[in-house]
Amino acid sequence: MSSNTQPGTSSAAFGLVPCTQWQLVRYFLFLGTLGFGGPIALAGYMQRDLVERRRWISRDDYVQGLALAQLAPGPLAAQLAIYLGWVRGRVIGASLVGLAFVLPSFLMVLVLAALYVRFGGMLWMRGAFYGIGAAVIAIIFRSVVKLVTLTLAKDWLLWLVFAVSGVATAWTESEIVWLFVAAGVVTLLVKAPPKRASANLATLAPLWLLSGLHGTASTDLLTTIAWYFAEAGAFVFGSGLAIVPFLHGGVVTQYHWLNDQQFLDAVAVAMITPGPVVITVAFIGYLVAGLSGAVVAALGTFVPCYLFTVLPAPYFRRFAKNSQIKAFVDGVTAAAAGAIAGAAFVLGRRALIDLPTLLICLVALLVVTKFKKVQEPILIVVSGLLGCVLFSLK
Repeated sequence: MSSNTQPGTSSAAFGLVPCTQWQLVRYFLFLGTLGFGGPIALAGYMQRDLVERRRWISRDDYVQGLALAQLAPGPLAAQLAIYLGWVRGRVIGASLVGLAFVLPSFLMVLVLAALYVRFGGMLWMRGAFYGIGAAVIAIIFRSVVKLVTLTLAKDWLLWLVFAVSGVATAWTESEIVWLFVAAGVVTLLVKAPPKRASANLATLAPLWLLSGLHGTASTDLLTTIAWYFAEAGAFVFGSGLAIVPFLHGGVVTQYHWLNDQQFLDAVAVAMITPGPVVITVAFIGYLVAGLSGAVVAALGTFVPCYLFTVLPAPYFRRFAKNSQIKAFVDGVTAAAAGAIAGAAFVLGRRALIDLPTLLICLVALLVVTKFKKVQEPILIVVSGLLGCVLFSLK
């Protein structure tokens, strides 16, 4: 396959290295298979690997993708990956990258869900998460620092936006979409105030396919699952953290598909498997309605985020160099970085619950900072094993 450069852009102009579509797809297949740490860490990996090391993606394209992923509803990491795939290969590139990124974790979750239904309960998984959660906080913290360095520089206004967004996210434990829009508008008015008004805005399946914790699922139940998870994919903004309270309200409180412990197990599965945290929807779907439920829940969640990324991408990219659009994007990006930092605080408060988890986090932070040759998956596995031992002693 011939090398693909950014559509309409000279790679040499940005000092970029040409890459084939298959190379980019292969990278996201690897990231989806071994990329731990949730959306914050995954976004950091993309920036490190594709912008800094390989130079396949320009800094501007990455920052624009991060801003679009935060503005559009759906999981941040998956949307950022889809946008970067679009930058290199338009719709085909976005589709292949999105599939490569999500498919590995989806298959892993299916296996774990099947074991969960077959044998019941996952005490060992909560033990693993006891250690993994602490290590993940260290990885997230390092990724937040990298994102702040990339997006804020020494701009006082962006730092102010970052601080406000971070505090708001930590306080409310959710991302507030109007705050991102307000950040963009304020930054636009301060850095590039418009001189004049502008008009440019731009049932025949085998029973095992349908069997969950409560037996065979009906067509009505599958339809409800499809609509509910489509709603989650279409109206929840930000990282995987944002979708968790939304899912809890529907899955546990409204529909009573799972109890609190089963829901926590589903979240734990998302955290101990690589790829996007939102893949927890597949685990939940499987528990409710078997393999069909997992597929319906995953499609309902990820199809809207794919469309909300691919459809506006050409227009977003076309006007991204406009000074006013750029100021707006800078503000939104700073708010996104603040929200991610706030989410890291919330996750840290829940994961670092005692002295052992705090020590695991500090050691993991030392390792990822000082011993950069140590791969994150190895750190995750070691932390999970240590967590199992310590959790059993408790």
